[in-house]
Amino acid sequence: MSKLANAGSGITQSVVWRWFLPASGAVLSLCFAHSLLVRCLLAAALLAWFALGLAWERRTARSQAKLLAQYIVRLPDFSGPAPTVASSLLPVVEAVEHAAQSIQSQLNLSGASRQQLEALLEGMQDAVVGVDSSGRVQWSNGNMQRLLYRDAAGALLRQGRPLVHTFRDPVLLAAVQRTIEAAIPTECRSDAVLLGRVFRVNASPLPDGGAVVVLHDTTKAEEMERSQRDFVANVSHELRTPLTSIIGYVETVMDNEALTSPASDFLGTALKNASRMQRLTEDLLLISQTEQADKPLVLQPLPVRALLEDALRTVQGASYAEKANLQITSCAPDEVMADANAVSQVLGNLLENAVKYSQQAGSPTALKVQLSAEVTPTEPPYMEIRVRDSGPGIALEHLSRIFDRFYRVEKARSREVGGTGLGLSIARTLVQQHGGRIWAESALGEGSTFCFTLPLVN
Repeated sequence: MSKLANAGSGITQSVVWRWFLPASGAVLSLCFAHSLLVRCLLAAALLAWFALGLAWERRTARSQAKLLAQYIVRLPDFSGPAPTVASSLLPVVEAVEHAAQSIQSQLNLSGASRQQLEALLEGMQDAVVGVDSSGRVQWSNGNMQRLLYRDAAGALLRQGRPLVHTFRDPVLLAAVQRTIEAAIPTECRSDAVLLGRVFRVNASPLPDGGAVVVLHDTTKAEEMERSQRDFVANVSHELRTPLTSIIGYVETVMDNEALTSPASDFLGTALKNASRMQRLTEDLLLISQTEQADKPLVLQPLPVRALLEDALRTVQGASYAEKANLQITSCAPDEVMADANAVSQVLGNLLENAVKYSQQAGSPTALKVQLSAEVTPTEPPYMEIRVRDSGPGIALEHLSRIFDRFYRVEKARSREVGGTGLGLSIARTLVQQHGGRIWAESALGEGSTFCFTLPLVN
């Protein structure tokens, strides 16, 4: 307003001075020609005239500024006509109108975006809450409020209230705090938010600080998975005894009876398939045991070289690896925090696959499997163990699925080498329970390298 008033004042002042200066010159010429008394009287009149001009100038500027101020106040509603101001102020009025229209357009777009976001949050099946950088609740969707009100004795998330006053689960609170402090997404599993319910919690950072927290109810899914595991474990356990009997009887007949060639072939086929079924049931039992939460790993400091050498001795003693060239190419002297039996199982599965699939690729005399272990340059560092074979390689489209249960790149070849499709799935489960990850690097005709990481000591 002060700028508008100054602008109006400057315009009016220029008009006053253009009118005042010629007249004052004429009066001053008369003052020099008359007596001192006349000059004093004329000087008094001149001062009065000048004071009247300044007063008129200020009143005009205030009037123009008041009109503009009243118009700007009405601009958000665009109600009423534009004020009648001096022509020199019309560009100012037009600029103010244009700015007001732009601001109103932006406000309308912002309001529409906010309504769309609110509708999206309300339509989500998951419970969502947003917190600021100090962990205080800023907003939440209806599903979050209904979840707490229905299942948490009428608890409500109030805006401005710390999240810790509503959620007492330390795992969830730690994940949210980590996201706020480090500005990175965090995921965790929480079974203490509500009694008898399990949630997958995803916390993502917000641009202005704080985090948005999504609670996905996985209770039914975990119950279904638990039922499937129990069913598989029970069936596998029930199949183990009859399969053992069948294998024993067939082997006894083949070793102690004079059999015709067709009969020997029939019994050989029966023995081969019964043995494969036995391996399958054993793998199913093993994977059920590895996924049971009540049987945690026994972690302890272990030298990584001792783990590699033990795995090599185990595989070299098997009949399928008699002509295999197994060697450790490099190994860091560090120790890892690991379960010895679990790591032996992982390395055993990877080495067995490497030997068997390398045999399928060419002459067994040229079979080579290399094993190495080095510390990663990441922060925090991990021990990366690599098993490289000289097999046929794996196409890129299969690499993301080879760790799934029963997935086979080539079913016929897997049956030839006696695979069950569960070895890599078991290895992935055991590695993840250590806090590491497992992956494969391969290309057709260039062999494959299976890698996994384990945490270092300290």
